[in-house]
Amino acid sequence: MDKLDAIDIAILKTLQEDGRISNANLADKVGLSASACSRRLDVLEKTGVVRGYHARLSNKALNYTMTAIVHISLSGQFEKTLSEFEAAVKRCPNVLVCYLMSGEYDYILRVAAKDLQDYERIHKEWLSALPHVVRINSSFALREIIDRPNIDIDMR
Repeated sequence: MDKLDAIDIAILKTLQEDGRISNANLADKVGLSASACSRRLDVLEKTGVVRGYHARLSNKALNYTMTAIVHISLSGQFEKTLSEFEAAVKRCPNVLVCYLMSGEYDYILRVAAKDLQDYERIHKEWLSALPHVVRINSSFALREIIDRPNIDIDMR
């Protein structure tokens, strides 16, 4: 998709506010017929602008009260090393986010744990067992300030 127009932006902003909105209500909000809105949304989905729909769950309500930011260094940055690490980290159920980084560390992870003992278990059973890891540096979030699910959309 080359460029989003004002109607696309309106559709995306409305979906960010309410991902469960009916197509008829979405069409009404953005000033389109239901069929035209459905076609627009289909294009946004097929081009990957809309990646999916899901419920945002509360880690705290599910008793995952600890967030760890984990910096990982690997033995090298060869393609095989990176792909083996990435395949393995995707299997770790407590890893919420994983980024390949430039700079001092190769990867940064956001990990959810129930408490310090649970994080120790995750560290032993999962993080330490990841292939090619030579250093793990963990920091623990004291308080969440912002957790935005989406970025603000503008027309620039």
